[in-house]
Amino acid sequence: MGFCKLTKTLAIGLAAVPLAVGAAGAMDTLRVQSSFNSGDIAYKYLNEKWVPELEKMTADTLTMQIMPNGSVVPHRETPEAVALGVLDGDLTAIAYFTGRNPAFAILGDLIAGYDNPQQTQGFCRDGGGEDALQETWNKVLPDKVHVVGCGPYTREALVAAVPIRGVEDLKGIKIRSPEGLAADVFRRAGATPVNIPFSEVYTALQQGIVQAADASAYMNNDANGMHKIAAYPLFPGIHSQATMQFTISQKKWDTLTADQRKAVDEWFYKAWDDLREYSQEQDLEIVARDKKNPKIEVIDWPQPDRDKFRAIAMEAWKAFAEKSPEARKALDAHLAYMKKTGLVK
Repeated sequence: MGFCKLTKTLAIGLAAVPLAVGAAGAMDTLRVQSSFNSGDIAYKYLNEKWVPELEKMTADTLTMQIMPNGSVVPHRETPEAVALGVLDGDLTAIAYFTGRNPAFAILGDLIAGYDNPQQTQGFCRDGGGEDALQETWNKVLPDKVHVVGCGPYTREALVAAVPIRGVEDLKGIKIRSPEGLAADVFRRAGATPVNIPFSEVYTALQQGIVQAADASAYMNNDANGMHKIAAYPLFPGIHSQATMQFTISQKKWDTLTADQRKAVDEWFYKAWDDLREYSQEQDLEIVARDKKNPKIEVIDWPQPDRDKFRAIAMEAWKAFAEKSPEARKALDAHLAYMKKTGLVK
């Protein structure tokens, strides 16, 4: 959506956002919309633990107001809101913006690419991911968006109502999957992707419309009761690590002091490392509990099957990368890092 069409909506959104300020107005506030829902564990964790930490890291000169999904603008419109200054930044899933440039699909969730979130975050921080993301935003919204960092905080577990113990078991399975790169990967592996809203996943599994689903992290699937009707969860997951971006408007970034910029850069990766570890602990606790439950079989694919699935996925990556020069560069950066770290030859 262009700037003109959004101006009225964004102006209304800006008026609705309360501003947090320190005593005597000394503390500047970064107004950041996230893709977390207000009840999400991650949303609460960041607000309760890491917003105060940013204040400490900036000597009480900078704070952050992290707002839930859709609180100011629809989730796919945060970049324009950042560019226009309605939001100071966003903390949201990169894959939301695939329609603007296919590179966002490659950078947002390289399906079956990495074995764990630490590897994906390593790509973002040290392997060229940040640069590729910045280059793509420079193409889409020139000189409007500054990329602070990116990375996933968890790996999604696959919900399954039937045993899927390896790649061969995917053949003939109807699986809930969003359109795009994920659907292409599952299709190439022999499954039949079905695009249904997340809100309908439980009912679709219950009624047998699908036998498996790309849903969420293990702890979230457990909280939503998925394992009561789909007793063969795959953990660790085989497919998705939704990568999020933390961006700040270039205009706002330019107003920060050098010390504040340095603190914001450090804050993101410290917060993300901690959130990732916390989420993993939550997942592992629930998995350990479920492994003692005779009604649930937690399936962990052997490494040869994970490698085989990655090889299948690579063909989908390459096809998707041909859709734009930025997508090609993003995949090249991924592959260079994966070769360096031994994930691919």
